[in-house]
Amino acid sequence: MSTILEVKGLNKQYKNSSFRLNDVSMSIPSGAIMGFVGENGAGKSTTIGCILNTLIKDSGTVTIFGREMTNDSTDIRDDIGVVYDTNCFPAYLTPTQIASAMRHMFSKWDDNLYLDYLKKFKLPEKQSIKAYSRGMSMKLNIAVALAHKPRLLVLDEATSGLDPIMRDEILDVFLDFVTDENKSILLSSHITSDLEKVADYITFIHDGSIVFTESKDDLIYKYGVMRCKAAQFEQLDKADILAFRKHDYQIDALINDRKTAEQKYRDIVIDNITIEEIMLMLVKGERANDNQ
Repeated sequence: MSTILEVKGLNKQYKNSSFRLNDVSMSIPSGAIMGFVGENGAGKSTTIGCILNTLIKDSGTVTIFGREMTNDSTDIRDDIGVVYDTNCFPAYLTPTQIASAMRHMFSKWDDNLYLDYLKKFKLPEKQSIKAYSRGMSMKLNIAVALAHKPRLLVLDEATSGLDPIMRDEILDVFLDFVTDENKSILLSSHITSDLEKVADYITFIHDGSIVFTESKDDLIYKYGVMRCKAAQFEQLDKADILAFRKHDYQIDALINDRKTAEQKYRDIVIDNITIEEIMLMLVKGERANDNQ
């Protein structure tokens, strides 16, 4: 399986700011969707900017389709579809006028495919986009990104502003996109339930550093949370615990091997856990080994 996008040792420091990307690495195989998660200010948009070469990285490498993109790499840009969380087009334009401009920018622009997406998303072709709602603007951005037939989609909060029904339809579009195993998606999103539906892998960034890259199925089916009384918690092997949080009447402990824990700790309740809960536990929880 080939790699569509590979980031190695990416570092970026802003002037007059304490924030920095610290040795960020990830890779996306062809035919896969990588969910990119983290709280506001964690470094998702900075990472995406460095990937797309709209920000100058301090060090590290970014290779797309096996090559490092430069300002002159128009052929690589031709194969990347990008959707940001804001409207990217002047408000006075109509979708028809946007298509006229896109034909000159992308060698594989497909008018028929674009019109199909406009109809699917119920977007008026000749209406000025200043009359569009936020959700309609996001759907238009997605239609434009898909209509030039990219091999890599980079999506920064592309489903924000959409109602649950439309989000589900958009997620189906993304799944259809990667049925061609020569294509991949980097999907940055705060809506972790969307990622649970479509992502193959999850990369979690916190405070400029990668916390983990894991298979989504491993996160959902192997990770778990142990609901312990204080006395039970004291008897646990702290090497089994990734993080824990204390509540009024119990202690929740995050584990990454639920089946083994169920055999080892038969008297303790072990529940399934969502990606959002894993993030919260790792960011807000304490590390068991820190207290030893």
